[in-house]
Amino acid sequence: MPPVSNPTLRQRRLGAELRKLRERAGFTVTQAASHLGVNQGRVSMIETGRSPLSAARVAAMASAYDCADEDLVTALSAMTGRRVRGWWEEYREHLPAALVDLAELEHHATGLRVALAMHIPALLQTTDHARALFRAVVPPMRQHEIEHRLTHRIKRQDLLHRDNPPSYSAIIHESALRMGFGGAEVTRAQLKHLLDMSELPNVTVRVIPFGAEFYPSTGQSFDYVQGPVPQLDTVQLDTHHGGCGFLDAEAQLGKYRAVLEHMESCALDNTASRDFIQNLTREM
Repeated sequence: MPPVSNPTLRQRRLGAELRKLRERAGFTVTQAASHLGVNQGRVSMIETGRSPLSAARVAAMASAYDCADEDLVTALSAMTGRRVRGWWEEYREHLPAALVDLAELEHHATGLRVALAMHIPALLQTTDHARALFRAVVPPMRQHEIEHRLTHRIKRQDLLHRDNPPSYSAIIHESALRMGFGGAEVTRAQLKHLLDMSELPNVTVRVIPFGAEFYPSTGQSFDYVQGPVPQLDTVQLDTHHGGCGFLDAEAQLGKYRAVLEHMESCALDNTASRDFIQNLTREM
């Protein structure tokens, strides 16, 4: 199969995980190539996501690297083949690659946990609220850029309504609820939408009020995207320039799992959070 010139995040992640297995086995690229019966260049292309793989090839590599984790091997095998031509591909020429990769990452997620201090979660935003956010970006976006980002964001939200949707847990600080993007009417509609979304069986919304005794976060928004096995989880960080940073090292995943657990410990429960949002809506 011809090499992949522009591998997606999913393809790069598969290669990175196979590299981790090789390194744990103590193999150099040269030794791995010898065990697998391929040249060194092929191993390097596999590990950068630029060489399409079959499930059989992944199984052979896992065996050569003495990986006994059958669940992980099964999950990696499911990531093989050419890229899925999902709806997000139509945006590849119009949006930063990281935003397109994020939509693909969410599509394959088994669960999503998000934490935000200053913004409403993207998958829970109304169209008017999202448009107000994009209009506030510095430097200003052109109108067609705003529309591309807006339609991309709305399409991302469809995954919460599909058959067998992933679980979605959002922890939102009170400051995010009080931000008046778009004015009072838009903000009121956004809060009501949050309440409506929290009624979905797969969606949980919890609030951290100003009165919480501690807030275990730097204030940076992040998504914790759960894979089919914990090793394939991913943390997505929002950056000030609107891009996305992806983390998947074991230590990084452990850190953000701990942050989420601390944040959940100081957040209101589901019922109290709904009451809190309802009361705030009446104030608007």
